[in-house]
Amino acid sequence: MAAPPGGAGIVWQTPANPPEPHDYVISNGRRYVRPYYFEFISHVKNRWAGKTIVDLFTDEFKGRSREYYVRAVKCGRLQVDGQMVHKDYVVKSSQKISHFLHRHEPPVLAGDISILQNEVDVVTICKPPSVPVHPCGQYRKNTVVGILQAEHGLTPLFPVHRLDRLVSGLLIFAKNAERAERFRQQIEAGLLQKEYVAKVVGVFPDGEIGGGAGKEANGKQALTRFQRICTDGTHSIVLCRPVTGRTHQIRVHLKYTGYPIANDELYLSGDFCPRSIKGTSAGTEMAPSDSDNSAADHGNKDAETDEGFDTDPMCTNCPNLAPVGYDGDEEGLWLHCVRYTGPDWSYECPYPDWAFLGSVSTKKMKL
Repeated sequence: MAAPPGGAGIVWQTPANPPEPHDYVISNGRRYVRPYYFEFISHVKNRWAGKTIVDLFTDEFKGRSREYYVRAVKCGRLQVDGQMVHKDYVVKSSQKISHFLHRHEPPVLAGDISILQNEVDVVTICKPPSVPVHPCGQYRKNTVVGILQAEHGLTPLFPVHRLDRLVSGLLIFAKNAERAERFRQQIEAGLLQKEYVAKVVGVFPDGEIGGGAGKEANGKQALTRFQRICTDGTHSIVLCRPVTGRTHQIRVHLKYTGYPIANDELYLSGDFCPRSIKGTSAGTEMAPSDSDNSAADHGNKDAETDEGFDTDPMCTNCPNLAPVGYDGDEEGLWLHCVRYTGPDWSYECPYPDWAFLGSVSTKKMKL
């Protein structure tokens, strides 16, 4: 078996390597991850079989040039079944491909992850916006699960529910599989009640309003109940109680009631890249397990270059901390999870600053 490429000082990480406190850099209001060497592992799909290793990566993962992939094969950064191959090697179905990369993760906003309750088998936290809950796409260490493990030693954690990356608020984690299974059974039985707050455009009508009642195009039921908490004549703070759980349900239903979330670019105009995926495809790591969207260099203006990491001569993201193509121009969505209630439990999260309009205190409102 061929040894991983690189000198004796290079330590190649895999998903088994846990995040550690020194992995993170806080700069300009963002949390960065120091770049690290990582082995992406995947297996050849049937539709890839019969292509050369270089053609495969050039065709499927367009964010890097053909010349890069030729060099990666020649120096062992791309291997098949643990062996170095030549650039014209033809891959076969189910073979293991290893792509050794200097991995750069996108930054996230540097808000604290506040632990709300830390019980024997449950922990609840207040999730800041822009941080994904668990590893996905380019994010592995810059996730709620990764940060809680690195900074609080909380592992393993089983997410009871999820929030979109740009959504903030209450997250519930089970600390063991047994408690996670109890939560799952309660969710499937429809025993959980969820509450969010949103800041929307306009003066939301008084009284309870149902959004999205009936069936969507896919035939699935979707319903959210809304109630105005307060308004300043320009914006309103609205309590949102989703009865079902569809993708972007609250955002879609608020749009179609005529009161979209006030900073939701996707549902205000429909012309923007979805905010929940912004930052996940740019500068993709180009391993078989990652997104295949191509990258565009927007300057990485907030990615400092003096934060104490070694640059890599093969890396297409160095010398910046952030990956090429990350625009760094995002904010949290004005949608925040405040409460989850089950048959014999209830967990709450404080309101965000944007939920206070003038002198009106939403904390004192009886919901």
